[in-house]
Amino acid sequence: MQLIIITGLSGAGKSQAINCLEDLGYYCIDNLPPALIKNFVDLAGRGKTALEKAALVVDVRGGEFFSDAKIFLEELKKQDDGSKILFLEADPKVLIRRYNETRRTHPLSDGGSTEDGINKEIALLSEIRKMADFVIDTSNMKSARLKEEIKEILDHGGSGSMFTINIKSFGYKYGIPLDADLVFDMRFIPNPFYVPTLKPLSGNNKKVQEFVMKYDESRQFAETAQKLIEDLIPCYIREGKYHLNVAFGCTGGHHRSVTMANVFSQRLKAEGRSITLEHRDL
Repeated sequence: MQLIIITGLSGAGKSQAINCLEDLGYYCIDNLPPALIKNFVDLAGRGKTALEKAALVVDVRGGEFFSDAKIFLEELKKQDDGSKILFLEADPKVLIRRYNETRRTHPLSDGGSTEDGINKEIALLSEIRKMADFVIDTSNMKSARLKEEIKEILDHGGSGSMFTINIKSFGYKYGIPLDADLVFDMRFIPNPFYVPTLKPLSGNNKKVQEFVMKYDESRQFAETAQKLIEDLIPCYIREGKYHLNVAFGCTGGHHRSVTMANVFSQRLKAEGRSITLEHRDL
C-alpha cells in the first residue's frame, strides 16, 4: 500500500492537501492518533478489499495522542515500505494572518495569543520536520498551486526532474517580490533607459538585450549566477523543496531585469530545467 502521512503546522494547508489526495483516489483519514497508524496499515492491507493507497493527517490536534508521534513515525520509516511523510509549513506571520481571517483558535494557544501557539508548534514539530521526505512552504502558495506541487511529488517520486525554477523580473520602485528565494540586483549594469532609441522598448526586445549583454560584467554575472543556482538545486531537493523562486530586479523592471530573466530562462531551459517566466512590472 502506498501511504502518505501529512503533517506540519496548523494553518499551513493540510486540509487542502488531504482534499487533493482524496481527489486522486487516496483513502483519507484526518487527525488520526499516531498510535493507530500501525493498526490502520495492518487492517488496510488485509483481504480482497486491501487499499492500494491511503493518506493520513497526523498533527497536534491529537493532543496527548500526538506526544509519541515521532516514535511511531520512526517505526513506519524503518519498515521501508514506500511510506512518505509530507510536511507543510508557512511563515508565522502568514499563519497569524490566516487565523485572523478565519477567526479560528490555534490548537496550542491555550487561550493565549496565536503567535505563542505557532511558536510552540514549531518547536514541537522540529524533529518530525527533519524526518519528512517532502517539505512544502505554502506562505505564498494558492490552493491550486499546492495541489499541483503534491501531484508533481507523487508523479516523480521526489526526483530532481520535478524541480521547477520560477523566474521573475521586477522593478525595485514597485517593491521586491514577497515570494522570492533569491534576489539579484541588475542595477550594476549600464541602463538602456538613458539611450533614447532604447528607452521606449523593453528587455523582450533584441536591441535592448544586445545592449545589456554586451558588457563583460553582464556576461560574467550570468555565468556565475547560473553556476550558483545549479549548485544549490541538489541542496534544495535534499531539504524537500521542489521549486525555487529567482527574481531579477532593476529600477523600473523594464530593461535590465527583463533581459536577464529572459537570458536565464533560455540558459536553464537549455540545461533541461523546468522553467516558468514572469515579467511582473511590464
